[in-house]
Amino acid sequence: MQQSAGRRLVKAAMKAPYLAREEEHALAVRWKERQDQQALHRMTIAHMRLVIAMASRFRNFGLSMSDLIQEGHVGLLEAAARFDPSRQVRFSTYATWWIRASMQDYILRNWSIVRGGTSSAQKALFFNLRRLRAKLQKTGGAAPSEEIYREVAQALHVSKDDVALMDARLAGSDTSLNAPLKSDNDLASERIEFLICDDPPPDELARESIDGERRAQWLNQALETLNGRELTILRERRLSEEGATLESLGATLGISKERVRQIESRALEKLRTALVKRHPEITAQAG
Repeated sequence: MQQSAGRRLVKAAMKAPYLAREEEHALAVRWKERQDQQALHRMTIAHMRLVIAMASRFRNFGLSMSDLIQEGHVGLLEAAARFDPSRQVRFSTYATWWIRASMQDYILRNWSIVRGGTSSAQKALFFNLRRLRAKLQKTGGAAPSEEIYREVAQALHVSKDDVALMDARLAGSDTSLNAPLKSDNDLASERIEFLICDDPPPDELARESIDGERRAQWLNQALETLNGRELTILRERRLSEEGATLESLGATLGISKERVRQIESRALEKLRTALVKRHPEITAQAG
């Protein structure tokens, strides 16, 4: 059904008459000022040849021509919605960019399940690498890949590593992680079974999370045994990311840095005692 609709669209486009500049301008004005749907239809059907010609340029990316034509038609409609006839520019000139952009976005979305080419430089690399590489090999013979990568990188203003990475992507195809590997056994292993994960097992992560919450609760309970000055010094010295100096705390509290050190040492000892008393399984290693 979809293919037959595409063929009908192509046949209709080939039969549609070309538009003279004056007629095209009049139709564009009718569409812009009065939203005349008939004028829009005549403008777009007359330029479907442009869409078909553009689709043929992208046929080597493995996607169906009918899908490319439909995406190009979307770009053509977008161009019509944005076209300003007062600028005295032919509609085909303006629409070409929108048609190409619509097709390129469709190709990038569907060529691979791995999304790539999100920046303008990467898009240019994706759509021009094969052409430039073929041209360089034709003019320079079987040149080494490194030399070709360097010349392509200079032509498209990207790094040589980006060229090599894109070339590797274009040379391969998507492979499912559930695809079976060749094996002499009846039960072949899947690719996903050989992926290496450095993360701890889920049960270990859960245990660490629970233990961390429990230790934080124990620490907060032990801190309640300290007086105000001890708690301030311990928080500023041991429980903050930067860690205040003895001199700065002494200046803030109006005492000497040696006195700050003594209070800190006493607070740590009180903290250890409180933790071990309430939770005997904890050793004096805390703090």
